[in-house]
Amino acid sequence: VAEATGLIVPLGHLALRHACLGWLQLEQAGHPVPLSVNVSPSQFRQPDFVARVRATLADTGAPASQLIFEITEGLLVDNVDGTIARMHELADMGIRFSIDDFGTGYSSLAYLKRMPLYELKIDKSFIRDLPGDANGTAIVQSILAMAGHLGLRVVAEGVETLAQAEFLAANGSPHMQG
Repeated sequence: VAEATGLIVPLGHLALRHACLGWLQLEQAGHPVPLSVNVSPSQFRQPDFVARVRATLADTGAPASQLIFEITEGLLVDNVDGTIARMHELADMGIRFSIDDFGTGYSSLAYLKRMPLYELKIDKSFIRDLPGDANGTAIVQSILAMAGHLGLRVVAEGVETLAQAEFLAANGSPHMQG
């Protein structure tokens, strides 16, 4: 609903501000851990997005290096060159990028080498039937191998069973979320 009505843009800016303030509280408590912030395609495409991010970082004092922007492959549907250029501008500030739900969207593998990525999050639909599903197994192993060659961190989403965790541990040992 927020995407459809356009409310996602102010909500996204509010979420970023709260994430920055939350990071400062964690740092003061002795736990300065990086925070991931979901960024919607609508928010990312706003002409003033980079300026708003820069202003939020300046206003809060949170370091850009402690933020990971989680984006979806759908962001690449429109204006690929402009999107990648904007990603590089934010990466130059120190922000890292993660592709959420990797494998379910529209991205071409050719874009991966152009994007300043830190992490791929394998969609839970590929994890759900591991290790018994041969197709899922092949896809997950391929993503893990490709990410390893590209030097990207990997998070497997939706890990819910010991068998899934053991399979992943034996096949590249990505970070697990579930």
